[in-house]
Amino acid sequence: MATLSTTITESVVLNGKERGSEITLDVTSVTEVFHRIVKCPSGSDTTIATFKSATSTADGALDLGNVKYIRVTNLDSTNSINLSLQVETGEDDTAADSSATILVAAGRSFIMGTPEDGIGVSDANATIITTLNDLESLLVDPGSNTITVEVFIAS
Repeated sequence: MATLSTTITESVVLNGKERGSEITLDVTSVTEVFHRIVKCPSGSDTTIATFKSATSTADGALDLGNVKYIRVTNLDSTNSINLSLQVETGEDDTAADSSATILVAAGRSFIMGTPEDGIGVSDANATIITTLNDLESLLVDPGSNTITVEVFIAS
């Protein structure tokens, strides 16, 4: 077992004073990492990670109960991506039932903790969702550009 250590540093000087900060997170009991660089072809959605209740449930699946840290970085220097968080509201190891999509600008990252009961979506109203569901997969829509992303997942 190992400990994954991540550090986020913001550094900005405004009016002669440092206004940034640094946050360090240690994720303990890591026994596996999933790390890949993925070229996402223009005009095609690309699945970059899949999460299931067991690795034997689907080809290439990560065990959602064991995943502790997820990072997706857009390695393009100019173009953004749409990162679709595919949500399995039924939590029955089938396909996603809903999704939420976020923009990841060029050079930026999306970071998430556990995919198990880690996300909630609703189209009913704009209130806080407290009943969370499983993340089923991550899809990248690169639009009309071929984009490369980096995926790092620790379990």
